[in-house]
Amino acid sequence: MCCHRLTKMSYDLAAAERAAYAPFFGYAGAASAQIFTVFGAAYGTAKSAVGICSMGVMRPELIMKSVIPVIMAGIIGIYGLVVAMVLKGKVSASSAGYTLEKGFAHLAAGLTCG
Repeated sequence: MCCHRLTKMSYDLAAAERAAYAPFFGYAGAASAQIFTVFGAAYGTAKSAVGICSMGVMRPELIMKSVIPVIMAGIIGIYGLVVAMVLKGKVSASSAGYTLEKGFAHLAAGLTCG
């Protein structure tokens, strides 16, 4: 009788891990990777634009060299896009194989990238 309870409890825990809302966390991780990296790229581009404007006033011959920070800031957004696509590919909407643990791991990966 005791073993029957343990088996039933472990089955209920396994069903709880495969919750229907688990893919939400995975998709939230993919979205946060894209959103936060694009915010960072926009901030970096804005700061670089200020430097380009001041460089154009002080030393106009170096204006093309000051474009490099804008390009580097844009690359950050591309990294976020790549991570978001990788995370999106790993998220499965079927509740059979996608657990809350995977959803939280993908959310943490997206937040870490962003």
